[in-house]
Amino acid sequence: MDSGIGLLAATAAVRRLRPDADLVLSLDPAGMPWGPRTPEDLTARAVAVAEAAAALGPDALIVGCNTATVHALTTLRDRLEPDLPVIGTVPAIKPAAAGGGPVAIWATPATTGSPYQQGLIRDFADGVPVTEVPCWGLAEAVEHADQAAIDEAVTAAAGLTPDDVTTVVLGCTHYELVADRIRAAVQRPDRPPLVLHGSAGAVAAQALRRLGARPEPETAATGTVTVLLNGQEGTLPAPALAYAEGRLLEAVTPAR
Repeated sequence: MDSGIGLLAATAAVRRLRPDADLVLSLDPAGMPWGPRTPEDLTARAVAVAEAAAALGPDALIVGCNTATVHALTTLRDRLEPDLPVIGTVPAIKPAAAGGGPVAIWATPATTGSPYQQGLIRDFADGVPVTEVPCWGLAEAVEHADQAAIDEAVTAAAGLTPDDVTTVVLGCTHYELVADRIRAAVQRPDRPPLVLHGSAGAVAAQALRRLGARPEPETAATGTVTVLLNGQEGTLPAPALAYAEGRLLEAVTPAR
């Protein structure tokens, strides 16, 4: 679940680990973006999207959105667990800091500076210099596959990123869809190769662990993909096919 196509990164990661998994993608196109909303409004929308997915009886629910994890994860777990395990998406600050830094965390304005993110920095950065970078408009631009707007937002965020940064945490799942463009904008010619840390792979692996399931990437079975748009069955939004993750899902099994 997510406000929009930011869930593609984690969904594609699950698909690669378990091609046989039946997938339900629950989106909120009527409410996207969630970032500018109040925590209360965002939580209400996240609950509606989650309950629409839960009605189909999934084995687990991945909150494929950092901002929703920040503001709504506790509420979602209170409502749905233990019957439905809920897996949040946490910015990969701990593994990023392990590299020694300096680190920049690119995130939505709603997540940047939030007590939740500040707590992760305090708990896991272990003294490594961390710069929080608000990425105004980037999630929205990615959502609509607006190439000019993506370039503008990435350039603006790169301008807020210190020159000595060696590692960037992609603190919004939408950003993982344009990781190569972020790398190109931040990489300095006189610096070592920039390291990017997303969350999709770790989230997918955690979902399997919660279910006691093993990765089986070579399975011959192919799972289905069901797309819910504000609770109604639909198809992948057209902009999703601008990204490799969206094309993977369409190529493996057409969304229905």
